[in-house]
Amino acid sequence: MKLYGLLGNKLAHSFSVKYFFEKFQSDRISDKFGYRNFEIPDLNEFIKLVDSETQLFGLNVTIPYKEKIIPYLNNVDEVAADTGAVNTIKIQRGSTGNLLFMEGYNTDAVGFQSAISPLLLPHHKGALILGNGGAAKAVQFTLKKIAIPFISVTRQHDSNLMFDELKKDHFSQYPVIINTTPLGTFPDIDDSPPIPYHLLSPENLLFDLVYNPEMTTFMKQGIAHGAKVENGLKMLQAQAEASWEIWNS
Repeated sequence: MKLYGLLGNKLAHSFSVKYFFEKFQSDRISDKFGYRNFEIPDLNEFIKLVDSETQLFGLNVTIPYKEKIIPYLNNVDEVAADTGAVNTIKIQRGSTGNLLFMEGYNTDAVGFQSAISPLLLPHHKGALILGNGGAAKAVQFTLKKIAIPFISVTRQHDSNLMFDELKKDHFSQYPVIINTTPLGTFPDIDDSPPIPYHLLSPENLLFDLVYNPEMTTFMKQGIAHGAKVENGLKMLQAQAEASWEIWNS
């Protein structure tokens, strides 16, 4: 049996195991493929993990390792190199299961584009990206590709804009608001990015990369002010399928 899995620190919220279990059952290949969570508190354990799990041929990567994983890999694809973040690893092994080569990819970008493109309207001519982690870099890559200007919003001075600097004009000039932070993820479902929600209008589109819970506090506050909202489930499904294609190419 070939094994795949999700690499991260805290994985209780993850949908990946359920998604791939159902996929393998539906495709009647569960006798050939498996998928597990690999929760490690420190990346120093990564090589030991890959060496010991000789049936492991691919990994998805999540917080907090999307950027930190790169030095452990032999190569990364163009999107991963551009974004500085990896969310998929393809592992090549020898006939005895020995580790030969590991290549990193970023499927967050293709997943995000697939999910947001049907939602964009003609007036959506700019975006605010909340956060600056690995997922944010994939969003930036995609927005550049589809020619939508953006501003990054964080708590740090090195961003384009800080949360407490947001004004009504920002929401009108950059009506698409994308949460790439983990704020609001289960079990901390009452959390949300600290933006002035009262300034939102029906012209705004709020896209939350968080998918658990299905309706986040960020999204609820958008709906309360007439905004359109979407969670990250469709993005996650698209990037998972892209990962599967990479592992089997």
